[in-house]
Amino acid sequence: MRVAVTGGSGVVGTAVTNLLVESGHEVQALAHSTGSEAKLVSLGATPVAGDVLDYDSVRSLVDGCEWVFHIAGVNQVCTRDSNHMWQVNVEGTRIVMNASRDARVSRMIHTSSVVTLGEQKGEVATESVSHRGFYLSEYERAKTEAERLLFREAGSLDVVAVNPSSVQGPGRATGTGRIVLNAARGKLPFLIDTTISLVDVDDCARGHVLAAERGTAGERYLLSGATLTMREAVALLSEVTDHDVSPRFLPTGIIYAISVVVETVFRVIRRQPPICREAVRVLDHGHHYDGSRATRELGLHYTPVEDTIRRTVEWFAAEGLLHPDG
Repeated sequence: MRVAVTGGSGVVGTAVTNLLVESGHEVQALAHSTGSEAKLVSLGATPVAGDVLDYDSVRSLVDGCEWVFHIAGVNQVCTRDSNHMWQVNVEGTRIVMNASRDARVSRMIHTSSVVTLGEQKGEVATESVSHRGFYLSEYERAKTEAERLLFREAGSLDVVAVNPSSVQGPGRATGTGRIVLNAARGKLPFLIDTTISLVDVDDCARGHVLAAERGTAGERYLLSGATLTMREAVALLSEVTDHDVSPRFLPTGIIYAISVVVETVFRVIRRQPPICREAVRVLDHGHHYDGSRATRELGLHYTPVEDTIRRTVEWFAAEGLLHPDG
């Protein structure tokens, strides 16, 4: 089957593209740079030059395809300018949706996020939870609008959304993966005692393909394999790395005050801060997601979290990232 992928050179996109190629599909993927083009070729995909904000290049990408996996997106906190994130996540989704509908593709699989669920603090979230009515971050706002736009305006296009929690595993050393890396390197000075949910990157990829094969049109599927307190996560990381990982756990109020100072200083020097009030809000809220619907309806089975963390640390070591200068 011929399938199209946007964001195929990113962490999730690489895993999905690799799985599709290994499964025998003919994959063509959008390439926005020579670097992404080279990576896609190495994965066995055919690169198509373009950008998700350019309708003509997206239409060229999806023509003749049965499935379109729209994975491209911008995931940032502490950003000084959220307009680019909004354009890529919302307008990019609109363009891919329109091009896919015009090309009469059989199904569009949209990579959403668990942040669109908008659960209350302490609530165990499922696909049917009611949004709390306010946003913790600009990323949450953009991804929520993109998902709503897709279901509202898809028309005759068959669409399915997948909503991954924090994606971890080999290949992930940015975003929340950077927190894991810094903790493993002993360079994480403090943390908030909160709750996190995660999904193995390979499980996330399988969830995408299973949603294409078995998902119900107009539905979304939460992909999340484990929920841990931050203290449990630190203890697991200590066990896997065989050395004590012991950042200080500080009250949220203290970390929030630190973030205000850091954010102010970095705004003056016109650089993105390593921590900000938005990031503290997200961490303090905590997240507990129930990914069992994907197991029941799609047949997705999750990797034990211990295996995910172990594979991630092994990848860090193989890439030389555990060295202080890595």
